Amino acid sequence: MRVVFVHGACVRDGAWWWHRTAELLRERGVASTAPALPSCGEAGVPGGVDGPGLPDDVAAVRAVLRAGDEPTVVVAHSYGGIVTAEAAAGLGSVRHLVLVAGYLPDVGQSLSDFGAGDGPAPFLDVDPGAGTFGVRPELLVDTFLHDCDPRVRSQAPEHLARQSLRVTGQPVAAAAWQRVPSTYVVCARDRGTPARSQREFARRADRVVELDTGHHPFLSRPAAVRDLLLSL
Repeated sequence: MRVVFVHGACVRDGAWWWHRTAELLRERGVASTAPALPSCGEAGVPGGVDGPGLPDDVAAVRAVLRAGDEPTVVVAHSYGGIVTAEAAAGLGSVRHLVLVAGYLPDVGQSLSDFGAGDGPAPFLDVDPGAGTFGVRPELLVDTFLHDCDPRVRSQAPEHLARQSLRVTGQPVAAAAWQRVPSTYVVCARDRGTPARSQREFARRADRVVELDTGHHPFLSRPAAVRDLLLSL
């Protein structure tokens, strides 16, 4: 078994965001990887009006998934669920999808379809002119990392990114969750994506698990996430 981690919006250096859970998996002999998402500037081209978009993210993750044929669990966080819906479709090696506070879009849906409809969230800084959006650094900890230890809180701002705004409106062309077994992890103390919204999104999943954590349980409760993945 291998695990492919797909990170969320407005961050870079996926391996850092997943490192605590990845280390625990490695101790149990399970390999993992975290593909870079071009729309977050991780392919050397910055996000923006003419920058990489959702199709580029899908292609990057799909390339990693197609690089091996061993049974694979894809763990998608937040926006990563949008990417994974298309990237993991039709690949026999993908045996399970795990959505952590994420999204299971149907064909033709985009990230914007899961919003509240009353404008950008207060923790986001949107620049339509530049065609980017990002997390406001001063709100990062209180919104997303309030249950993480001081070391994680101090390092996380270094791994934020400005992402291409157009990913929010680009629709997916496939929905892997319709054919691949899925588990949704509701983060009950999430201040970014409220638990009530997550429970609504989770209706499309085959199984739902709740953790008493904030938005990043793989950093705050890595052993719980490891155990869930090993159980698959």
